[in-house]
Amino acid sequence: MDPASRSSVIIVGAGISGICAAKVLAENGVEDILILEATDRIGGRIRKEAFGGVSVELGAGWIVGVGGKVPNPVWELAAKSSLRTCFSDYSNARYNIYDRSGKIFPSGLAADSYKKAVDSAIENLRNQQETDRSGDFSRDAEPPSTPKTPIDLAIDFILHDFEMPEVQPISTFLDYGEREFLVADERGYEDLLYKMAQDFLFTSEGKILDSRLQLNKVVREIQHSRSGVTITTEDGCVYDANYAILSVSIGVLQSDLISFRPSMPRWKMEAIEKLDVMVYTKIFLKFPYKFWPCGPEKEFFIYAHERRGYYTFWQHMENAYPGSNILVVTLTNGESKRVENQPDEETLKEAMEVLRDMFGPDIPNATDILVPRWWNNRFQRGSYSNYPAIINHQVVQSIKAPVGRIFFTGEHTSERFNGYVHGGYLAGLDTSKALLEEMRKEKERNSQNQSFLLEPLLALTLTQTDSSVSGSVQHKSDIPNHLHLSGKLSIPGPIS
Repeated sequence: MDPASRSSVIIVGAGISGICAAKVLAENGVEDILILEATDRIGGRIRKEAFGGVSVELGAGWIVGVGGKVPNPVWELAAKSSLRTCFSDYSNARYNIYDRSGKIFPSGLAADSYKKAVDSAIENLRNQQETDRSGDFSRDAEPPSTPKTPIDLAIDFILHDFEMPEVQPISTFLDYGEREFLVADERGYEDLLYKMAQDFLFTSEGKILDSRLQLNKVVREIQHSRSGVTITTEDGCVYDANYAILSVSIGVLQSDLISFRPSMPRWKMEAIEKLDVMVYTKIFLKFPYKFWPCGPEKEFFIYAHERRGYYTFWQHMENAYPGSNILVVTLTNGESKRVENQPDEETLKEAMEVLRDMFGPDIPNATDILVPRWWNNRFQRGSYSNYPAIINHQVVQSIKAPVGRIFFTGEHTSERFNGYVHGGYLAGLDTSKALLEEMRKEKERNSQNQSFLLEPLLALTLTQTDSSVSGSVQHKSDIPNHLHLSGKLSIPGPIS
């Protein structure tokens, strides 16, 4: 194999973790890197699309955790890029709950129902902690008091599917502050990744033209040994490297997209399987005019239905893009998967029936719909990871731990910030620093090995030279070929 074709590090996946890790390596002198990305773009689950005349975010849409004493690193990147954002205040959503006849539940009833749900969730958490100290958990454990009425179901959905901090303190809010800002910029949230990439990859007119980023390269097999990694892509290309950083999603790790030779150790696979994969679907609907309330504290509204999570959480886009006449409804998990597997016309019909329940039969039909499909996307298989409330710290460490020369990164490797963009960003930083440290140690081991091998050779050569009884000087050609000390020391075989 031509050593020139071997990279120091191959990064699989060009989401925020992969790009961040690559940037740190390049800044630390590891420039012979190669990024293999399965799709035709960078960004991963940060993805914009043109819809209804504006730019909408199909995946990550908010910068969460702003306004605290410590600045959120993603908020700092956004400020540097002058990315346009809007403050989102979720606290009023619970007072805009519509029943199926279009009436808004009285605020007192909504507040009582909300308090009951929070108390129940806290009690459930305490019970879990008491009965499950070991870190084992059941994926489908049902809370002791299951909500039954439409309003209780709607509030339960908001609490648990939108990770409200009242239930348990969220690290992001504790560390960075409790404010959340919606990205509303035509360049898209992904602009932050392009700015990062420009720092170390050759870019012209906003396009990355550097051969170290290879798009449409679907990694299917990773062979690994003590001496390196060999990666094979779907189009039959083979790439060699000293190390690999795997920055694919937890959903992909749980799927059979990438096979490992030899297989991943059991402790690794068991830890990966323990993580929940959340599916979060933002469905965008475009209308000829707006018919929903748009005043202060009306950005979010809720639909209470007998079926939990059925077109429950709505948002208008007027704050982000005034005059865009776009509504967004968020589905999660089971409902997301159901909708992904049906035609968009069927989803549009369902959404319109819900809107007519809330706002009456005379509202206009939507003129366009956009339904992202994160679950059926084989390069994502979900939206983000979710650590159960009670989990053994060791599981997190096992998910993060390298296997030989393969390092793992991504939002799912961040114990404090999994599921968030800043979690992915910080994971990329951590993984690249850990790899740089490993490379430094390997270099040290190699130089020790070399001097260890070199010492006896030096001694042998000097003895042969000095021990000529007749006083004649031993000729250089009498020393075996690989012992020549002039110029490079040539030792047969690689040094591991």
